Amino acid sequence: MKQAQVLLVEDSEDDVELTLAALEDSKVKMDIHVVSDGISALEFLRNEGEYHEKPRPDLILLDLNLPIMDGREVLKEIRDDPDITDIPVVVLTTSQNEEDILKMYKLHANCYISKPVDFRQFTQVIKQIEGFWLQLVKLPSKRGSQRGMQ
Repeated sequence: MKQAQVLLVEDSEDDVELTLAALEDSKVKMDIHVVSDGISALEFLRNEGEYHEKPRPDLILLDLNLPIMDGREVLKEIRDDPDITDIPVVVLTTSQNEEDILKMYKLHANCYISKPVDFRQFTQVIKQIEGFWLQLVKLPSKRGSQRGMQ
């Protein structure tokens, strides 16, 4: 079984550590790549700059409140780019604002999850994301036109 590639776009070091800890004993083999702002996320996804040899993610975990370019703008860019639009995006954020939820679904987020404050609940949420997106769901194969496969 191939390693799943996950891009975590999160600016909170505490939330990054919590997410990594929650995935530590995962049943799925995965490489987790972490970037802390929206510009870096898009560079990673497009293999630009320091990310020119990074793998294409199977799943993106996207926070909304990011420096430089926020998650709303990042999702819009992802959905407007034909080379990366098919990558599932899970919005994982502290915001429970109805406007944020509606906007992210209008931008075609695959799902929107509010981060629980409690570590145990947070761990459960991460495990459910992993189980659903990396075990249950059939994700698209890497497309032949993707980076370096032309």
